[in-house]
Formats: sequence, structure tokens, C-alpha cells
Amino acid sequence: MSATPAYGLWPLVIVNSLVFIIFAFSFAQPKSARDWRSFGAFSAFIVALFAEMYGFPLTIYLLAGWLQSRYPGVDWFAHDAGHLLEMLLGWRANPHFGPFHILSFAFIGGGFILLARAWRVLYAAQRTHTLATTGPYARIRHPQYAAFVLIMLGFLVQWPTLLTLAMFPVLAYMYVRLARREEREVAAEFGQEYKRYAARTPAFIPRWRTAPLAE
Repeated sequence: MSATPAYGLWPLVIVNSLVFIIFAFSFAQPKSARDWRSFGAFSAFIVALFAEMYGFPLTIYLLAGWLQSRYPGVDWFAHDAGHLLEMLLGWRANPHFGPFHILSFAFIGGGFILLARAWRVLYAAQRTHTLATTGPYARIRHPQYAAFVLIMLGFLVQWPTLLTLAMFPVLAYMYVRLARREEREVAAEFGQEYKRYAARTPAFIPRWRTAPLAE
């Protein structure tokens, strides 16, 4: 048995939360009240996640009776056991090299890359007062919101908790509502140009092929 505590590591909660929140902030650059709401919701998700990952394992405590009866050979209060998908599906190797952990890194890394590329395009469009239609915006209309969802999904695959599982659909719905409101504002500003763009570009999930803009 290791003498190193698995939980109660609140400095790690603070450091990890700040790292990911600041990293996301550097790309998202929220300005409007709508931007801050979406970023604030994402930040709350990150804090809730790391609070259970390193602070207090609420999900493990709530499910402890069921988990111990179904999987008596697992030390559910060891840190690695928090990777619930690997444990429940019988992945007995180091979970940090398991398939779900690797998949989570793909989602998280892809989300941050998408967020960075989308911000560069949006920032350039805002400076020139034009419609953002290049880069990620050529494939989907709301790459920044899609990026936040990808990052949250990646963390859920890596370390699912009852709280973040409950928060995820609520936040996804909130992003959809924010996107719809944003569309109405952009449509009012750019008129037919935006309508043509919206007609050929999906909101969140890219198509394999994109039709050319109608003249």
C-alpha cells in the first residue's frame, strides 16, 4: 500500500483547474456577457471535475456499496480507480495508458486545437468587421462551442463523475441556445451573406463535403 494520499490534494485541484481555465481563456478571449456565461459554465465543469479527481471523490463514496459488491477485487479509494470506465470494463493495466485515457486525450487535444484555430479566424473577422467563414468556420458555424463540448467530453471519458455527467447535457444545451442567439445577431448584421453561409455550413457537426457558396 502506498503512503501517498489519493485524495485531499486540494493544491492539485487549484493548480490543474487554473491551468486548464487559463489555457482555455487564452483562446476563447470572452468579451460579451454571452461569452462570459459560456466560459464560466465551462470553468465550473473543470473545477467540479478536478475537485473529484484530486479533492473529494464524491462519486466513489456515493457508489461505494454497489462498486464494492460488484467488483470486490478493486480498491475503489485508490486514485487509479477513479478511471471508472477502465475499471468497470475490466481494463487491468495502468489506466493512464488505457484506451479511454488515450481517447480522452484525443478529444481534449482536438478541442483545444479547434478552439485556437477558431479564435484566430474570429479575431481577424472581428477586426475587419467581416463574416468568419474560413478555417474551422468553413466546416461548422460554431467551432468554439463545439471545442468546449469536445474538451468536456474528453474529460468525461477519462474521469466520469455523477456531477459532471449531470452538468454535461445542461452545458451542451446552453451552448446550443447561445449559438442560436448568436446566429440571430449575426444574421441581422450580415443579412443574405450569412443566410448563404448558414445554408451550406452545418452548425456543429461537419459534413464530409461542403458545397460552394452561392453567388
